Amino acid sequence: MSESKLVECVPNFSEGRDRGKIDAILDVVRAVPGVKVLDVDPGAETNRTVVTLIGPPETIGEAAFLAVKRASELIDMRSHRGAHPRHGATDVLPFVPVSGVSMDDCVAIARAVGRRIGDELGIPVYLYEHAASRPERRSLAAVRAGEYEALPDKLGRPEWKPDFGPARFHAQAGVVTVGAREFLIAYNVNLNSRTKAHADDLAGELRETGRAVRRGQTSAWYDSGKLLRYEPAAHRMPCGYCASVERDQAALARHYQSAHGLDLAEELAFFGRDAAALEGVNVMKRGRFRHCRAVGWVIPEYGRAQISINLTDFRVTPAHAVLDACRELARERGLLVTGSEIVGLLPWEALEQSGRHYLHAQGSSRGLPVADIVQTAVQSLGLDDVATFDPQKAVLGLPRLAGPLVTQTLSDFTDEVSRPSPAPGGGSVAALAGALAAALGAMVANLTHGKRGPAAARDEMEMVAMALQQVKHELLVAVDADTEAFGDVLAAMRLPRDTEAQASARAAALQAGYQRATSVPLRTAQLCLEALRHCRTAAEQGLPASVSDAGVGALMARAGLRGAVANVRINLPAITDAAWVSAQRSQLEALLAEAEALEQATMARVDALLEAPARAG
Repeated sequence: MSESKLVECVPNFSEGRDRGKIDAILDVVRAVPGVKVLDVDPGAETNRTVVTLIGPPETIGEAAFLAVKRASELIDMRSHRGAHPRHGATDVLPFVPVSGVSMDDCVAIARAVGRRIGDELGIPVYLYEHAASRPERRSLAAVRAGEYEALPDKLGRPEWKPDFGPARFHAQAGVVTVGAREFLIAYNVNLNSRTKAHADDLAGELRETGRAVRRGQTSAWYDSGKLLRYEPAAHRMPCGYCASVERDQAALARHYQSAHGLDLAEELAFFGRDAAALEGVNVMKRGRFRHCRAVGWVIPEYGRAQISINLTDFRVTPAHAVLDACRELARERGLLVTGSEIVGLLPWEALEQSGRHYLHAQGSSRGLPVADIVQTAVQSLGLDDVATFDPQKAVLGLPRLAGPLVTQTLSDFTDEVSRPSPAPGGGSVAALAGALAAALGAMVANLTHGKRGPAAARDEMEMVAMALQQVKHELLVAVDADTEAFGDVLAAMRLPRDTEAQASARAAALQAGYQRATSVPLRTAQLCLEALRHCRTAAEQGLPASVSDAGVGALMARAGLRGAVANVRINLPAITDAAWVSAQRSQLEALLAEAEALEQATMARVDALLEAPARAG
């Protein structure tokens, strides 16, 4: 789906007892356009508040900077005490990609904000995680080692020179650690058990840090086995991943590399083992999933045990992969997974990933509308098991159609178009025509995918349907965007022009308005062309019984494109930038030429199939 650009920012402030100070910090955030405060989680014991902000990349950095500035004025680290590790008034400031942005985008935001904090506020800044300037600073724990009390000495050492700001101790604010990281999903899997040990057993198999190896289990439960230990003195060096036992560490290292593709030295370091002192030490093995933390616990109010999971990179380890493994492991132990739970928020990409996974597993097309994908994910993951899951509140970046036109009934929209006002007009109607074309093409592709046939053909139809769902969504958004764009022109026309300065400002606003009013229908035309291309594919490779639908889709796409082109052309005479206008006209000619050829080819295919039965008779 086409998605709005959203970045999450999760500042941690070293204040959890005085809500007045936190509210004062949040006041400056709420004043930044487009930025919302999603969650505020204060802790008295930790004396720390975790705030979750969300906003577009253009303004989230400004909100974060202002929050850091206000925190540095209100929080005095010289008197701060709390259970949580800390070294600054704003202790950490991570930026997280949610939708429509990359990790590189968040790294750029983090470094820009870090530079501003150092330059404008005079507070030392360290960069961590993906934004880190050097490998040894990637870990937050390493950067924060020694906490606030270590800063006077630490800042004076060359190896701990700040990435930004002065290399001197800021007694009140400490330092700010700014970073970019993946979205962390808090995810619980529910069991039909009240026994914590059951959840612990599964957690040990799942989490990246794994557990101590046991052998000779007498039941399905892992802890019924005997702990496996290194015995170098007895020439017994067992493998943590298979039954092999080597004579010495060098032989074990060769086995790890040849049999498992692992470096023994790295494995030992990962588990904190001293390679020179292994006698009697437990053998360890990693769990199934990277970027997965898991423990077991019991929730009395739910009356069941849960596996509490943190997924620190859902693109590497998605929720559905962990859940499917939980179901397999539970079944082996006579347990059932009754469902799962999202704690807090998750990005649309993660839910979409799971919905499409289960659609594919059941042999259904993944090229379905957003609502269908959401329903599949919620039902398959069992997200309503212990509490109601509301995607509208829990999913960040969920594609929505919230414009005043596209959410009207069909009859109300038609009535609105017919009224004596310039908008909504041809641009909005052209976008709607294109959206309907995409919907028809997706329908034909999905119907074809549902029929038995060659796997390659079914796969191609599924790809067509998925692409057309995205085109459809973007064109529906354009229904309102076209009207909003013309609103900029109307607003500019109402500007005063009594003085030379006012007239100049009005003229500039008009030019900007007309260019925006032109760019929206141009994008509509481009999307309609994309829909037309896919409709041609649907007509050529789709079910012959649905070829008329593919033909109607092609005709609607061509109509939408021609209508959008007309809306571009009508605005061009008002634009004074000759080079810009010339470039637009060249694009329009290319769009029209390709559209005409595509429509002719598509309708030739449609006509040939529609006439075939008559010839056969």
